[in-house]
Amino acid sequence: MDISKEADVNREAEVSPGELERVNAFSKKPLEADEVYLFSVRLCDNEVDRDGERFGREALEKLGELFVGKSGIFDHQWSARGQTARIYRTEVLEEPNVLTRAGDRYCYLKGYAYMLRTEGNRELIAEIEGGIKREVSVGCAVERAVCSVCGEEQGGEHCHHVRGRTYNGKLCWAELTGVTDAYEWSFVAVPAQPRAGVIKGLGRSGGAAGSLRELAAPWPERQRELAELEREAELGRRYLAGLRREVARLGGLAQKGLGTETLLRIAGALGEEELLELKRAYEAQLEGRFPVRTQLPRRGGGETRKEDGAFLI
Repeated sequence: MDISKEADVNREAEVSPGELERVNAFSKKPLEADEVYLFSVRLCDNEVDRDGERFGREALEKLGELFVGKSGIFDHQWSARGQTARIYRTEVLEEPNVLTRAGDRYCYLKGYAYMLRTEGNRELIAEIEGGIKREVSVGCAVERAVCSVCGEEQGGEHCHHVRGRTYNGKLCWAELTGVTDAYEWSFVAVPAQPRAGVIKGLGRSGGAAGSLRELAAPWPERQRELAELEREAELGRRYLAGLRREVARLGGLAQKGLGTETLLRIAGALGEEELLELKRAYEAQLEGRFPVRTQLPRRGGGETRKEDGAFLI
């Protein structure tokens, strides 16, 4: 499951000897303090976001390990030309007296990044310092999105809770667990969320994009649309099942040599138009054999026929 979370760029950090030593762990040649520009980013936090998802403290700690050394790019365009900066250390910080909607203490993952003071980077550095370039989003991968209400995989066959709704006083959200990778972090023009939001492109790592439920999971409105489509599909399946049973019943009356199971298998391979056509054909065959007889007596005072006698009150 691929995850992107919005982040925030902060002011330049001091180029102390300790910070410079950490930066030089990633450079090919020793860099001097006046050659580098340092800044920090709020990568992601443990708050329940606008998409009804959140990272726990353990996930943030794991992301902190994985984001060290990752490049900063633009708009998630995975090109070496777009590499602008690199994270050289991270830490998880708590904000005192602040609780999340989940009820635990608020914390966030902070990344420290550096870039070279070059002529090409001068404009970008000016935009960071001027507050123009301040939003970034990060890309990572997690194994599961666990429902806070039932503890099952959200979007799976056992969980039908909707993110953002409350069940018996408990808010439903997806806990993102099992962090497996951190891809990159990007400068973006329009962040998806105001603080540490999630912009998801869901898909199993190394595989296909995932099921429709997984693809709809980040968007409550799409979840509702999918649920409605599933209800309509279930009604359609029931209608076809009933039509196939009726065609098999009529076929059993019209063709005495065929058993019910055989007729059901034949009907199971047909679509609606073919079933309706076959139903009409069977009804036409049976109309002469089993004519419909009236159950009402004739008007006009004549004698009641013997066969109508059972219906007199």
